[in-house]
Amino acid sequence: MACLAAYNNGYLHGAWIDAAQEPWSIYDEVKAMLTASPIAGAEEWAIHDYEGFGKIRIEEFANFDHVSALAMFSAVHGEVGAALLDHCNGDLGEAQEAMADRYMGEHTSLADYLQELTEESTFIPQALRYYIDWQAMARDAELNGDLFAVETAYNEVHVFVGG
Repeated sequence: MACLAAYNNGYLHGAWIDAAQEPWSIYDEVKAMLTASPIAGAEEWAIHDYEGFGKIRIEEFANFDHVSALAMFSAVHGEVGAALLDHCNGDLGEAQEAMADRYMGEHTSLADYLQELTEESTFIPQALRYYIDWQAMARDAELNGDLFAVETAYNEVHVFVGG
């Protein structure tokens, strides 16, 4: 958070504030930062920088409730939460619903998930196993919207049923 009174008078004054806390706690930290400003009576603030939100853009005057909710979701769910928020274009409700109701776990790839699911639920004769194209099945499942995956590391994808 940056003090706008200081900024407008040529000073860089602000504080890094952990957004993964209650909105009123964020507000209290902003008030403390403004109180310590080199410009007496500073009242206005803006978000000038942030990290830990993936590709989600946080606006300068974003609502503390919204910022807190995004940060708490990412804090609870870690990298998969941040990647899921990216996939959902910052739609927190959609990300929460996907995590709660449609999460199928971590796998090395979407193709591996489909292979595991198919082999657990269907008998595949040994002579046919070499003819199954798991990559094509994964591509089709994604294109059809049946499944999607978010990648958090090499050979680490988190699979969700499409919405």
